[in-house]
Amino acid sequence: MLKSKTFVKKTRSGGIMKIVREHYLRDDIWCGSEVCTECNQEESVLQKDACIESNLCSFPHYLLPDTNVVLSQIDILEDPLIKNVIILQTVLQEVRHRSAPIYKRLKDILHDKEKRFYTFTNEHHRETYIEREQGESANDRNDRAIRVSTKWYSDHLKNTPTDEGLKVVLLTNDRGNKEKAEKSGLLTYRCEEYVKSLIANPELVDRLALTNDDKNEITSSRVMFPEHLPLSRIQEGDDSTEVLIQGLQNLNRAVHQDVVAVEILPLNQWVAPSSVVLQDEGPKEDDVTEEEEAELKRGLSGSESRKPTGRVVGIIKRNWRPFCGMLFLSQIKEATRHLFTPADRCIPRIRIETRQAATLAGQRIMVAIDGWPKHSRYPNGHFVRSLGSAGDKETETEVLLLEHDVPHQDFSQAVLSFLPKMPWNITEEDMAVREDLRNLTVCSVDPPGCTDIDDALHCRDLANGNQEVGVHIADVSHFIRPGNAMDLEAANRGTTVYLTGRRIDMVPELLSSNLCSLRSNVERLAFSCIWEINDKAEIVKTRFTKSVINSKASLTYAEAQMRIDDTNMNDDTTKSLRGLNRLAKILKKQRIEKGALTLSSPEVRFHIDSETHDPIDLQTKELKETNSMVEEFMLLANISVAQKIYDEFSECALLRKHPAPPPSNYDILNKAAKSKDLVIHTDSAKALADSLDAA
Repeated sequence: MLKSKTFVKKTRSGGIMKIVREHYLRDDIWCGSEVCTECNQEESVLQKDACIESNLCSFPHYLLPDTNVVLSQIDILEDPLIKNVIILQTVLQEVRHRSAPIYKRLKDILHDKEKRFYTFTNEHHRETYIEREQGESANDRNDRAIRVSTKWYSDHLKNTPTDEGLKVVLLTNDRGNKEKAEKSGLLTYRCEEYVKSLIANPELVDRLALTNDDKNEITSSRVMFPEHLPLSRIQEGDDSTEVLIQGLQNLNRAVHQDVVAVEILPLNQWVAPSSVVLQDEGPKEDDVTEEEEAELKRGLSGSESRKPTGRVVGIIKRNWRPFCGMLFLSQIKEATRHLFTPADRCIPRIRIETRQAATLAGQRIMVAIDGWPKHSRYPNGHFVRSLGSAGDKETETEVLLLEHDVPHQDFSQAVLSFLPKMPWNITEEDMAVREDLRNLTVCSVDPPGCTDIDDALHCRDLANGNQEVGVHIADVSHFIRPGNAMDLEAANRGTTVYLTGRRIDMVPELLSSNLCSLRSNVERLAFSCIWEINDKAEIVKTRFTKSVINSKASLTYAEAQMRIDDTNMNDDTTKSLRGLNRLAKILKKQRIEKGALTLSSPEVRFHIDSETHDPIDLQTKELKETNSMVEEFMLLANISVAQKIYDEFSECALLRKHPAPPPSNYDILNKAAKSKDLVIHTDSAKALADSLDAA
């Protein structure tokens, strides 16, 4: 069945365009239930024994949440207890348009087979698709589409083989939608009602996000903050002024990293930045010392250092996320409302309601913000989950990873499905399109304990007196094809993260520590950059090739340095290392003469107790010539690749150039140097490097 959608759209040039889109309706879309005998479905998702112990619903049932429930109660839907849920296409599309983060979380749930979430494409089903009526808003049309789909499911599952018959429960927090659903004879509850009725997991109540009705209950009549301006007023403003905002009132319920609209205060209210930190709870008069009072007065009176000062008048975009921290119990006995203090000091305290405060005391927990009424000093939120006991190494590591948004979950089955089957071997087809470099004396030099060896080097003398040098990089592209699940996951992770005693891989371990690790005495696929270099470290010729290598040694920096320094060792690997080291010294000297700036901080390594796994000693990493040797050839390979890209794709080649920092950025450095009677020149990178070397 064919329908057509017709609408008009305004173009960028100001014209009007009429758009007609075909919309196909089908009658063979599955319902997804195991008990259904009408749908000729190959695979079912929803279980026949879909029964959660509930005071309201003691019969087998499927849940069908509307859009507002998904947007506000995604933490509830993520709980392992909630299974057998129908997500309508209407709801999925609305969530996608209104919140990208929640849409991603919902898609993750849908991909989790154990959760039994089923997407029903109601917008393409002949019996559930509806047209928008005259004068009906898009939101009302979508609410009606949800009710129509719920009614269809209820009728469709009435004649199931189960004793009592499966039912569909519509979850909605919209009062009007609920009333209309009840008039239609649908089984419907508010999300809060349903969650509170669950017998199996009463703690799930703590994960409920506050609705507007709940927010009104815990706010007072006293207005603490001014009302935010409407978006129409906000969009009239300018966005090119840097403004100082100081104080809780002027922040006006803005949270760190929110996009806000700011009103510039009158000139007589401008202040200078102060070094006094204003705590969240606000200092009492008696707590302010004479020095702090003088500092604050200077901030108000110093006209020459005053900056444009303003106050937040509107929130353009919230950047709320689940925050890690600790719960501080109320001093009132039997209280259910407590304050949560985030680990990030830029975030204000959050008021939550929980009935398991005694259990959560002393634990690191996650809390999400639901809203911040103008009557409340603190934002309102809800408990998400517990991370473990405060002070525990695993718990604190989890907090660090979550707070810095480091993806560290296990790889999904969709990602793992793209791994090659073991045992894996290089085939004749691979050899036919690659250069065979297995005869070369290739070796790798890495930190001790390194298992993901992604680069290796070789150096050998040529008959004309020059030397051949090669950098060989593990060819990960052979195993990860563009756009597949593994490629997308690697792009999301961005890099491998190294922690004390733990590594979070960018790609599954089979690749990072095995098939894409250039370990010694095994054949591996590589991408090679090979130069002919003369005695002055000048490049005579460069070529790139996909290759097959067989590394002859996997060395640490110390082992490689020992081979170079030991005059009694003259094997091929040692000769190769000496040649590489000699050339690397020349390359580094040339690079520094051109003005390269070398800034490095000491790298430390912890010695861990084998039983308690606690750090017992701290060792500063000693840099050797071999560290610099590897670094120089990686830089040289990057330069050669950049030159090749520029030569072949000049119109698409991009140069990432770090802009010169403003002189004010050096104020702290110059102040510290002056205290030691040193002069730091910051005119250029070379001048800065020379000053630091001289110091």
